[in-house]
Amino acid sequence: MFHQVRVQEEDCDALRFLWWPNGDLNQKPRSYCMQVHLFGATSSPSCAGYALKRTARDNSHLFDLEVSTTVEKKFYVDDCLKSVSSEQEAIKLAIDLQSLMKMGGFRLTKWLSNSRDVLKAIPESELAPAVVNLSPGDVLPNDKALGVIWDVNEDKIRFKVKLTDKPLTRRGILSIVSSIFDPLGLVSPVTLRAKAIVQNLCRLKLGWDEQIPQHYCDEWKNWLTSLPCIESLSVNRCFRPKKNQHIKNAQLHLFSDGSELGYGACAYLRLVDGNDKITCSLIIGKARLAPIKQMSIPRLELSGAVTACRLYQILNDELEIKIDNVTFWTDSTIVLGYIRNTSRRFKTFVANRLSIIHNTTSLDQWRHVDSPSNPADIASRGIDACDSKKLNIWLNGPNFLLED
Repeated sequence: MFHQVRVQEEDCDALRFLWWPNGDLNQKPRSYCMQVHLFGATSSPSCAGYALKRTARDNSHLFDLEVSTTVEKKFYVDDCLKSVSSEQEAIKLAIDLQSLMKMGGFRLTKWLSNSRDVLKAIPESELAPAVVNLSPGDVLPNDKALGVIWDVNEDKIRFKVKLTDKPLTRRGILSIVSSIFDPLGLVSPVTLRAKAIVQNLCRLKLGWDEQIPQHYCDEWKNWLTSLPCIESLSVNRCFRPKKNQHIKNAQLHLFSDGSELGYGACAYLRLVDGNDKITCSLIIGKARLAPIKQMSIPRLELSGAVTACRLYQILNDELEIKIDNVTFWTDSTIVLGYIRNTSRRFKTFVANRLSIIHNTTSLDQWRHVDSPSNPADIASRGIDACDSKKLNIWLNGPNFLLED
């Protein structure tokens, strides 16, 4: 992709390098300069991204609005992730995207879809290697979409754990914890407990390569032993009903909580289709450790409420489904008292966080939920990877969201 974007002539000198003429090491090196953007330059991704979007803008009048919008919003560097309602739409969009990108000198390849009909409509030379020469009885392979494992055949997001031997030190433990890629926070309560171990080691002020105390070794080994259980988890990639049912009502429910260990928030999309069937799915979650400097529980719960507001801001920008109603839930009556008290002047910590909440939400959007029915309680306290009961609540939301 980078080599398809030329560098302006006046900027070429910034990309000069020495090389031997014709690769002959016996000759004296000469000075050359790159005329296209190169891999490794910090400027290349942004320049190539601009060229990609400029191609879409300059030729948008030749295609449907969805084609240029896809280029503008659904590309991350050279990867495109797009979902449409039908196979016919997908085939048309794929053909139009290829035509549009060719106008800028870009070639879209490695196409992958959960529909075999869509794959058949794309030239074999442009398909992802894993689906070339795929027989009718073959299972569609797993693939990575921006680092997240996508089970193409079942259209689900899954997790893969690769355990490596690392020394029982701060450095070794942090290396394993950081290797779990979970941008949506779907297993954030699981990793919270491991992060708590790292935080406790920081409290002891141990060196990066010092051996850790035995009781922390045991705690770490227990967590590591249970970690492969997350490989059995799966999350539907598509939130909408499978049979393309009309959505009568779409609601967003955000829960927050705090505890001595940490604070967190989670967001669920509740959909009611044309047959009055209700589905509820976790969209995004966040679990954070409490600071090393001790804070009161009400302040941690308030921090959880702010986290819920920030998740809402992200979803409000990114969700393409029209949301009919947004509700924020907390089991803290103190936090609800903070939010509803608009006359009292609070101390700086509380006042700053209330300002964020009031600027993002309205008072009538906040409601109380019992602690046992609050899934954010799982985010604030952490969870064992093998605790299927709590994981089911975390991924699907409390039972009352599935009621009429």
